[in-house]
Amino acid sequence: MANRLAASTSPYLQQHADNPVDWYEWGEEAFAAARARDVPLLISVGYAACHWCHVMAHESFEDDATAAFMDEHFVAVKVDREERPDVDAVYMAATQAMTGQGGWPMTVFATPDGEPFYCGTYFPPRPMGGMPSFPQVLAAMAAAWRTRRGEVDRSAEGIREALADTGPALALPHGAVLDDAAARRAVDTVEAQFDRARGGFGGAPRFPPSMLLEWLLRHAARSGALDADTDTPHAASGRRALAMAGATLEAMARGGMYDQLAGGFARYSVDADWVVPHFEKMLYDNALLLRVYAHWFRATGSPLARRVVEETATWLLDELRTPEGGFASALDADSPGADGRPSEGAFSVWSPAQLTDVLGPDDGAWAAQLWDVTPTGTFEHGTSVLQLRSEPDDAVRYASVRARAAAARGRRPRPALDAKVVAAWNGLAVAALADAGVILERRAWVEAATTAAELLVRVHLTRGPAGTRLARTSRDGVAGQAPGVLEDYADVAEGLLALFSASGDTRWVGVAQELLDAVLDRFADGSGGFFDTADDQTDAVLARIRRPRDPADGPTPSGQAAAAGALVTLAALTGSARHRDAAERALTEPLLLAQRHPRAAGWALAVAEALLDGPREVAVVGPRDDPATRALLRAATRATAPGAVVAFGDAPPDARAARTDADTRDRQAAVAVPLLADRPTVDGLPTAYVCRGFVCERPTTDAEALARQLRAAP
Repeated sequence: MANRLAASTSPYLQQHADNPVDWYEWGEEAFAAARARDVPLLISVGYAACHWCHVMAHESFEDDATAAFMDEHFVAVKVDREERPDVDAVYMAATQAMTGQGGWPMTVFATPDGEPFYCGTYFPPRPMGGMPSFPQVLAAMAAAWRTRRGEVDRSAEGIREALADTGPALALPHGAVLDDAAARRAVDTVEAQFDRARGGFGGAPRFPPSMLLEWLLRHAARSGALDADTDTPHAASGRRALAMAGATLEAMARGGMYDQLAGGFARYSVDADWVVPHFEKMLYDNALLLRVYAHWFRATGSPLARRVVEETATWLLDELRTPEGGFASALDADSPGADGRPSEGAFSVWSPAQLTDVLGPDDGAWAAQLWDVTPTGTFEHGTSVLQLRSEPDDAVRYASVRARAAAARGRRPRPALDAKVVAAWNGLAVAALADAGVILERRAWVEAATTAAELLVRVHLTRGPAGTRLARTSRDGVAGQAPGVLEDYADVAEGLLALFSASGDTRWVGVAQELLDAVLDRFADGSGGFFDTADDQTDAVLARIRRPRDPADGPTPSGQAAAAGALVTLAALTGSARHRDAAERALTEPLLLAQRHPRAAGWALAVAEALLDGPREVAVVGPRDDPATRALLRAATRATAPGAVVAFGDAPPDARAARTDADTRDRQAAVAVPLLADRPTVDGLPTAYVCRGFVCERPTTDAEALARQLRAAP
C-alpha cells in the first residue's frame, strides 16, 4: 500500500512510503485521528542515514502482521528528526528521562494530545538479550490503554511535569564567566579525560569532538602557545591544549573513521582506537571538521591537516552538492552487499583478495599492509576498514594505488543520498568552505560557499510582516514546511559572516543581521538566553509539554552558543553594543555548564576565547586586484587570533574627487560594515587597520607588520 508519506519532502519519510503501516506525518491530521478513534499515538523518530532505523523498518514496519496490529490499535506517526529537531528534542528528553538513555530509532507511545507515557529506542522482532520484542511492546501498550487508562494518564502527567521547562534561574550573572584562570581549569578538566595513547576523550564510542577541538586551538592561539618564546602559565596551558587537539585530529585522520580513498569522515568510531566507524557520513560532521582542520593547518602548517582539508572539501563538492548548489544532508551507512541486501559498510570495506583483484599481487600486498587490511579483518566477515597509520614511503606509488582502489570502489553499489538541504548544516558548510578557501587560497571553494548561500537566501528565507523567517529544509529547490529553529538562524548567520570575510560582499552582512535580529526578537527566553524555537512558531502540541531549549552542544554547536558566536562577529563588524551585549548574556549559561562539563560546551568556550581576545577586528582597504592588498588579506586570514574578524573593501573615495558609481558602492559598503568606514589608505598604498573594540593600532601597509600585530598578545 502507499501511505501518506509518499508525498513527503523528507527522504526518510519516503523510505517508509511503501510500508504496510498506515503512517501519518506529524501534524493535526494524526492527532485528530487519534482523538476520533480514542487510540494512542505511536511516534517513530529516525533519520535517513540511520542504520538501526533501517533494521527496525525491515524487521517490523515491513512485516504485514506487525503493521496490521499497529494500524488497529494506534495512529502511527513517522518523524524525520533532522527535519523536525523540535519534535525530536522533546521526545528524546522524555525517552532519556524514562530509560536513562536515548538514540534512534526512537519509539514513543503518547496520548492523542501528544503527551508521552512510554518510550524506548530500537525493539527487535523477537525477545533478545533481556529486551522485549516489538510485538510484545505493542500488545502491552494497547492493553494498558484499554484496561489501565488511569495508570497511563498518571504516567503521562508525571512525564509532562518532569519535562516542564522552568528556564534558567533569573539570578544568573550577566556576561561571560571565563577568564584566563577559568580557561586553564577547563583545560585541566579536559586533560583528565584525554586518551594520551589514542587521542580523543572518554571511552568508546568515539564521536568527533569538533567544537571542543576548535576551542583548544583558539585557547592555544590566545595563550601565546604558538610562539616558542612565550613562557607563561597561560602559554603552558595553551601548549597542552594544542597537543591534545593535534593528537586527536591526527588519530581521527589516520583511523578508519576517515575515508582514506575519497576524504570525508564517518559519523563516529564504535571503538576507542578509531578503527571501525559507523559508516554514515553527515554534512554537519564534515563541515565542522573541515573548518577545524583548516584552522589546525593555519596554526601549525601540518601537511596532514592540509591533505585532510583538500580531500574533505573535494568530497563535499563531489558527493554532497545538490543540483541547486546546496549540500545534501548525508550518505547512508548501508549499501547493497554481495547478496544484494543492504549491508552496513559494504561500500567501504575491503578484503586482501579484493585488493589483489584490483591492484595485482604486488601492489595489493603493499596496500594491504599500508591500510591494515588483514586476513582476519578489522570489521566483519574477513573485511577491513582502511586506515593509514603512517605516511607511505613511496608517495607516487601510493597515489597510483589509491586512485585505482577509489575507481574500483566507485563501481560498487553506492549508499543512498539523503538529498534534503538543512539550513543550519548548510550554514556550517558555507563557513567551512569560506574559511578553508581563503586559508588555502582556493577560490573555487569560496565560490561554492557563495552558491550555497544564495540558495539559502533564495529558497529558505522569507520576509514579511512577522519579520525574516527561515525554513528548516528544502529539497529540489522547494522549501519544506518545517520552520527553522535557533541553530538554523545562528549557523546560517555564521556562514554568511564568514563568507563576507572571504569575499568582501557586504550583502551577506545585511542578511546575517536580519537573521540575528529575528533571534533576538523571537527566540529570547527572558533571562538572556534563547529557546530553540521561535515564540510564534513553537509547535502547539510540544508547547503543552516543553518549549525546546538546550544550552549544551550535541553533534553540532548548541543553538545558544552558535547564536552567541555569530552575534560576536556581527558586533565586531558593526560596532553594535546591542548585539555584543546579547552575545555575552547568551554565553552565561553554557559557560556555567563548561565549568563542570567543558566537553558539553566546546563552542561556548571557543566563542568566549574570541571575546577575551577582543575579537581582533581587521579592516583591509585597497584595490582588490592589487598584489599588496592580497598580501595584507593573506596575512589577515592566516592570523590565528581567536575569532578574528576580517573586512575588506576599496578605500573610501576622496571627497574632492569627482563621484563615480564605484564611489557610491564604496560609501554603501562602509555604511553596511562600519568597520570599513573612514579607513583611508596610507600614502595611497593598500592599508590594514587592526582594532579591538573599535580602538585601533597604527595602520600598516606592510603584510609582515600586520602578521606581527595579529600575533601579539591582546
